[in-house]
Amino acid sequence: MKGSRAVHTLRELSELDYHDSRSILLPVQITALEAWNLMTAEQGLLMQLAFRTRDAISSLFGVKRIGGFSGTRKETVQTGDYLDFFVVEHSAPQILVLTERDRHLDVMTCVSIADRVLTITSSVVTHNTFGRLYMLPVGPAHKLIVSRYLKRLKRKLEAKES
Repeated sequence: MKGSRAVHTLRELSELDYHDSRSILLPVQITALEAWNLMTAEQGLLMQLAFRTRDAISSLFGVKRIGGFSGTRKETVQTGDYLDFFVVEHSAPQILVLTERDRHLDVMTCVSIADRVLTITSSVVTHNTFGRLYMLPVGPAHKLIVSRYLKRLKRKLEAKES
């Protein structure tokens, strides 16, 4: 469906506790999985520290450690596979839907591409006070992180193109 903006969220927007959507125009056509692989290939020192801090604090409340992104490249994925700590809910060339669910919150990340516009949409539903408190720092930080990943992806693709 050319030009369609297929985006998946956990629920209707009015029922979400967090929603963010960020887009860039890609210099070349790639798949959603290729975009994911390129964005998560290098975690960087700041992200390593952020994931370690998240794991140290969250584990005190019974939340499993996620460790961050491994940088492991996947050529194909299907429903039920894992991309690091995310479960693949749906995978097609132009859309990748990932979730992480626990007793405190559910997270969905949707990577979609239409007409060379890559969009990352994140949605969260919290289940309790810890989930709501967790999102207070994570929500604003997530916006910065996704923006940074998108800029880095665009630079990588422009470098490959030239």
